[in-house]
Amino acid sequence: MAEQEKNIRMERDTLGTVAVCAERFWGAQTQRSLENFAIGTERMPEEIIRAFALLKKAAALTNCRLGRLDSRRCELIAAACDEILEGSWDGEFPLKVWQTGSGTQSNMNVNEVISHLCARMEPSVEVHPNDHVNMSQSSNDTFPTAMHLAAAVSLEERVLPALEKLTETLRRLEAENENVVKIGRTHLQDAVPLRFSQEISGWRAMAEASEAYIRAALEPLRQLALGGTAVGTGLNCPAGFAEESAALLSRLTGHEFVTAANKFHALTSRDGIVFAHGALKALAADLMKIANDVRWLASGPRCGLGEVLIPENEPGSSIMPGKVNPTQCEAAAMIAVQVMGNDAAVGFAASQGNFELNVFMPVIAYNFLQSARLLADGMDSFRKNCLEGLKADRERMKEHLNRSLMLVTCLTPRIGYEKAGQAARLAHLEKITLKEAVLRSGFLTAEEYDEIVDPGKMV
Repeated sequence: MAEQEKNIRMERDTLGTVAVCAERFWGAQTQRSLENFAIGTERMPEEIIRAFALLKKAAALTNCRLGRLDSRRCELIAAACDEILEGSWDGEFPLKVWQTGSGTQSNMNVNEVISHLCARMEPSVEVHPNDHVNMSQSSNDTFPTAMHLAAAVSLEERVLPALEKLTETLRRLEAENENVVKIGRTHLQDAVPLRFSQEISGWRAMAEASEAYIRAALEPLRQLALGGTAVGTGLNCPAGFAEESAALLSRLTGHEFVTAANKFHALTSRDGIVFAHGALKALAADLMKIANDVRWLASGPRCGLGEVLIPENEPGSSIMPGKVNPTQCEAAAMIAVQVMGNDAAVGFAASQGNFELNVFMPVIAYNFLQSARLLADGMDSFRKNCLEGLKADRERMKEHLNRSLMLVTCLTPRIGYEKAGQAARLAHLEKITLKEAVLRSGFLTAEEYDEIVDPGKMV
C-alpha cells in the first residue's frame, strides 16, 4: 500500500482532489475525464493537440505583449509548447473523442500538461493551468480555433500536395496516350470512340476541380474564434488580443489566419468545417470514380475488358494461384466510402448545439482530420502503386474498337437513324461485323462504308 501511494500524487480542482499517477504531467481535470469517459479507443487527434500547443504559445506571447502575463511565465509556456510540438510528450494527451462536446477536457489537458512542464523547468515559478496558460481564453473559443488551425494546415500541407502530385501523374498519362483511340462506354455499354488521352483528361480535370474546391474552402477556415472567450463577447480578453494572436499564429504556422469578424458565429457555427469537408467529399467521389474506372479497364486478364495494365503488387488469392487483384483501387474506394460517411457525421454534428455554442466539436474534428489524413495517404498510395505504372494495352483497345457496333453512329447523317439502328441490330443478332450488316442490308457500298467509318475521325 505504501509503495502504491508513492506512485501517485494528489491533484486539486474546483471539485476537490483526484489521485493522478505521479509519472504523468496532467492534472485533475484530465484524470476526471479519463475516468468518466472510458469510451472507445478513439483519442483526440494529434493534429488538434499540436494546434492547441500553437495557440497556447501565441496566447502567452500576446498576453505578454499586452502586459497581462509576465515575461518569465511567457517564456516557460512557450518553451513547454515547443516541446509538445516536437512530439516529446505525446503520451500525456490520452483523452477520448467521446467527451464533453465543447472539448473542455482536452483544452484543460493541454493547459495542465503545459503547467506541469513549466514546473519541471522552473519549480520556483508557479504557472497555473487556468490563470496563466488559459489566460484570455475559454474552451469555447480555443477548441474551434484549434479545429480551424488543424483543418487548414492538414489541407495545405497534406491533402493539396498529394492531390497536386496525382494531377501531375494524370497529366503525364494523358500526354503519353494522345494517339491511342479506344471505344468509349456509357451505362457500362459500348459507345462511340474517343482518345484514351481524352478519357484520362476527364480524370485530370476532376483532380483540378477538387483542388479548386479545397482552396475555396480554405478561406472560412482561416477565420479564428480566439478572442471570443465563453459566449463570443470576449469577456476577460483584452483589446487587441484576438488580432495579435491571429497574426502570431500566421507567423508560427506559415499559414494565413485572421480573427473572425463575428465571434458569436465563430463559436456557435461549424459551417466553415462543413463547407471544407464538402470539398473533401467531392474529392472522395472523384477518387472513387477514377479508381473504379481503372479497375474496370484493368479487369481480366483474359475474360474482362483488359484495356489497361496495372502493377502487380501482391498475390490476390489464398486459393487461386496466379491471381492478382486491383488492390490499390479497392483501397482508394474504401477511403472514399469512409470520407462520405464522415461527411454525414460532420454535417449532423454541425447542426447541433444550443444558443451560443456547438457542442459536438470533438467528433467533427475527429472525422474531418481522419478524412484529410486518409485522402492524402490514399492518393499517394494510389498514385505510386497504381497510376504511375498504368499502361494502355493498345492491341486490346484496337480489338474492342473494331468490334464495336456503336461505330454505326457516324453513319446516321448518311443513312439515317432508323437504318443505322437496323444495321446494328442485325450485326448483333447475326454475330457479324457492322460492315457486313450494312452491306447485306444494301445501305452502302464497301467503298462508301470505309470512307465514312474511320474511328480516328470520330474523336
